[in-house]
Amino acid sequence: MSRPVVRSGSAGSAAFFSRLYSIAKVRDEAKRVLPLPVFDFGDGGAEDERTLRRNEQAFDDVALLPRPLNGAVDRDLSVTLFGRKLSMPLGIGPTGLSGLFWPDGECASARAASDAGVPYVASHGSVCTLEDIAAVSAGPRWMQIFVYTDRGFTREMIERAAAAKYDALVLTIDNQLLGNRERDIRNGFSIPPRFGVAGALQAATKARWLLRMRTTLPRITFANYLKTGEKAELAAIAARMGSLLDPSMSWAEVDWIRSFWKGPMLLKGVLHPAEAKEAVARGIDGMIVSNHGGRQLDGAAASLDALPAVVDAVGKRIPVLIDGGIRRGADMAKALALGASFCLIGRPQLWGLAVGGEAGVRHVLELYRKEIDRVMGLMGARTVADIGPDCILRLR
Repeated sequence: MSRPVVRSGSAGSAAFFSRLYSIAKVRDEAKRVLPLPVFDFGDGGAEDERTLRRNEQAFDDVALLPRPLNGAVDRDLSVTLFGRKLSMPLGIGPTGLSGLFWPDGECASARAASDAGVPYVASHGSVCTLEDIAAVSAGPRWMQIFVYTDRGFTREMIERAAAAKYDALVLTIDNQLLGNRERDIRNGFSIPPRFGVAGALQAATKARWLLRMRTTLPRITFANYLKTGEKAELAAIAARMGSLLDPSMSWAEVDWIRSFWKGPMLLKGVLHPAEAKEAVARGIDGMIVSNHGGRQLDGAAASLDALPAVVDAVGKRIPVLIDGGIRRGADMAKALALGASFCLIGRPQLWGLAVGGEAGVRHVLELYRKEIDRVMGLMGARTVADIGPDCILRLR
């Protein structure tokens, strides 16, 4: 049964969102609204967060080379991916427990993405079931899956995605062990949140979040992992999930999934060009250059730094997508110029959820749309295809 839908918006929404004129401003507002342990859960990375920081810093090492005399009065932001026309080269990547930031957060984000004409990638670790997400989204919708020690459960998750008519499968490959996320350790983060005295006093100042979550916090769980009729606590489900992670995951499992999933299949977490080349040889339809937002292996290459070698290895045979650190329309343009076919965001949509639910995610997507449109106009690019390697200068 579908969960109740919580929508956002009021007469003052336009004025409110007008103050959030950049992704950085949306993040600031999310930090103001959320209890610190919840904000840090979404915002933080692994260990010293070097990879997290480098994901954003890497864009500073690429400069745009505009050609304004090309005269781009009318601009077409659309791209076609896996046979589907999308409104712009950006979609929403998978983020676990989005429902911690807004009630039924995954459904809210999926609706916003669908209305914006961009893909939504449902996380395996969502608060809403993958079926509920599919029910509220006309798509395009993609499903993230992991390889588990229980191969039967792995296949069951994929078959559920097929039955719910997900358009593509996203196999995340950089999760064979859990990353060491020290902000969560420092904050004593748990799900559902349990605050000590200091944390409770701090959370009490977050009235907007507490008010909207008052009825949903007790039932937050990883919905896709519940057995029929089960009402287990989230901690027990999380422990079950952790025990299912499989460090022995190999190309054999990729081949196995490819043998029965008939739609487009992408690998998420590719950084090494040799792995990219092998993926093409094994019939993978697309890949996402990603380091899990800096939340797994600290010290891993930034996504943008790894992108050119992966693009070269693939040789335009399949689309190469990228996530990690994309905060501006100019970042999108730089990634596209370096060979990416499409961009995905994670944290920005969580920040959007935190400040306004579905309306907040719509606002985030509209910020990106306006910015890439402006960047293209200033660069003299009429279409996304006009953004190529001649449009950038590598600074180092």
